[in-house]
Amino acid sequence: MDMKKRIHLELRNRTPSDVQELVLDNCRSNEGKMEGITEEFENLELLSLINVGLINVSNIPKLGKLKKLELSDNRISGGLEVLAERLVNLTHLNLSGNKFKDISTLEPLKKLPILKSLDLFNCEVTNLGDYRESIFKLLPQLTYLDGYDIEDCEASDSDGEGDGVEDEDDEGEEGESEEEEDEEEDEEEVVAEEDDDSGESGEDGEVNGDVDDDDDEDDDDEDDEEDEEDDSPVKGEKRKREPEDEDEDD
Repeated sequence: MDMKKRIHLELRNRTPSDVQELVLDNCRSNEGKMEGITEEFENLELLSLINVGLINVSNIPKLGKLKKLELSDNRISGGLEVLAERLVNLTHLNLSGNKFKDISTLEPLKKLPILKSLDLFNCEVTNLGDYRESIFKLLPQLTYLDGYDIEDCEASDSDGEGDGVEDEDDEGEEGESEEEEDEEEDEEEVVAEEDDDSGESGEDGEVNGDVDDDDDEDDDDEDDEEDEEDDSPVKGEKRKREPEDEDEDD
């Protein structure tokens, strides 16, 4: 698929100003030049043109918001002045797998004031003995060269590839979800403790109820026995004759 056709597909139901990322990897370029990319892509922040057969970047338009440009695996050997003129906010530039042989061909990149990361992996210039020292001296604004800083410390994913905003958001969401899980566990423990307490109190109530019933039965038995003792005659006491018996004798 050629570059123009791919751009047309990317713009379905959108205008160029709506596009922030444009990936045209493995498309065919016409005579080694860019096609279809214009200044109408005014909000473009990422442009990827990997393995499209580019020979130069002379016709790249002015893209004031472009931060990341992927040009790896092409046949570019120079002409970087145009990048410094038209991509003033570029922070990440990947030129790996191209035809750069001399450090001097990279000198125009000094005019990119906030260029943070440059990749020249698999370019002939990397075979020079003082390659890294010379590049960091030529481009003091660089933080990473081929994924490593001047102290040979590897770049993190956020430093090497983007601004890391998404990573921070993901961590924040994970932290929030962990806090929610902890709160749910605490609530479950509280509910479980309340259930245990209610169960123990119920058992105690049943036991106490049984004991109280037994005590009531014992009290009733004692009252019955007392009533029986009151009705029985006292020992040694004679019963009085009824008056009716005396009249019969008369």
